[in-house]
Amino acid sequence: MSINTSFLVELQHELASTKKIIACVPTDKWDWKPHTKSMSLGDLSKHIVELIIWTEFITKQGILDFHVDYKPLQARNTQDLLQLLDSYEKRVVTALEGMTDEEWMQTWALKAGEHTIMEMPKVGANRFVVNNHIYHHRGQLSVYLRLLDIPIPGMYGPSADEAK
Repeated sequence: MSINTSFLVELQHELASTKKIIACVPTDKWDWKPHTKSMSLGDLSKHIVELIIWTEFITKQGILDFHVDYKPLQARNTQDLLQLLDSYEKRVVTALEGMTDEEWMQTWALKAGEHTIMEMPKVGANRFVVNNHIYHHRGQLSVYLRLLDIPIPGMYGPSADEAK
């Protein structure tokens, strides 16, 4: 299996799960935080969605510099996030389909000006910076929703809220 195919298979399942949990986020609770040091529900949700498009950055650029390239995601509500997910899905599929296994082995760097935060092959960056990062924050989001007594959709089978 090619690297592209493995990422496309993963994207198909995981993006569906991400859409399900983002759809549960109540816009009227976007400012809610479980703790003063935590991100707000809205900021966490926006961060999960913005990470999806980072696959496109990784495939098309050799470097992402926070000081130059990063623009915080602008969304006003959950519907905006769901529309962005649909848009990003098309762009990411196109980006993945355009890569060769050799291109995946090229170096990619995440920087903040002159400071290199990390540098690794694009295949590792997509796995670590994008996919694993999304799953981590999606897990956090499920806890936020549970604390708000909002039913959690199943990601890998039925959730406790869906079980019969």
